[in-house]
Amino acid sequence: MIEPDLIKDEELESLLTEIAELYGYDFTQYSKASIKRRVNRICLIDKFTSFAELRYQLIKQHSYLQRFIEEITVNVTEMFRDPSFYKALREQVLPQLGTYPLIRIWLAGCSTGEEVYSVAILAKEAGLMHKILLYATDINPSVLEKARNGIFPISQMKLYSENYILSGGQRNFSEYYAANYDFARFNDDLKEKMIFATHNLVSDRSFNEFQLIICRNVLIYFDKDLQAKVFKLFDDSLEHLGFLGLGSKETIRFSKLDKHYHQISTEKIWRKQKEEQRRFKTDFT
Repeated sequence: MIEPDLIKDEELESLLTEIAELYGYDFTQYSKASIKRRVNRICLIDKFTSFAELRYQLIKQHSYLQRFIEEITVNVTEMFRDPSFYKALREQVLPQLGTYPLIRIWLAGCSTGEEVYSVAILAKEAGLMHKILLYATDINPSVLEKARNGIFPISQMKLYSENYILSGGQRNFSEYYAANYDFARFNDDLKEKMIFATHNLVSDRSFNEFQLIICRNVLIYFDKDLQAKVFKLFDDSLEHLGFLGLGSKETIRFSKLDKHYHQISTEKIWRKQKEEQRRFKTDFT
């Protein structure tokens, strides 16, 4: 099998360019160190003896592409991950959104869906489910299918329950799912307002206008130019006075958005300014 240091940078760049041209999946602006680690991991797991063998599988065996995407875009997630972030959503963001007649929330890069179910629980407890739509998107169709099913390992429920309580939850977390042997199936009433769809942050355009966009622990895998492109997509998709939530290691500082958003708490949540505020700030900076 391939040794970890045998994949040359120029070979990897050439392969990523070919994938973008053939299939429309553009990974060329992902963090080079991160994507190289993941490609090396694929080679080790699938026991390729050369880089040429990996390339052949991807270019000639189209069915292997899905396997490649799953490994490249794998995202570690859990319900109510970073509970203080969800506590801020519960206490500072949802009360503001409750004044809208219709609330549209976009969870970009939702992976297997733990995050969207967390937000649905917050919305339910805030009494907002009757006027909310949760758009959950990811580049990877197979993880979206898992998210749509809402079935997670029962072994994770203790951690998720602890996170839920730390986020300010007051109920018995087990009310939200039915245990079935080794799995927990989350209640259908949480799924009623969820819309799942494939969406590529790199190449796809804005598809609606939202009051809240959450994209956590995705941008850390992108280089600076791609981050800027995605930030523009989010800005185009977010209403004035809408909210943007990012991961604990992500920020809009040093981006063009920085002038036009203000951080609402110590958590990574920013609010977009009104148009007249944006013009004023631009005129005097």
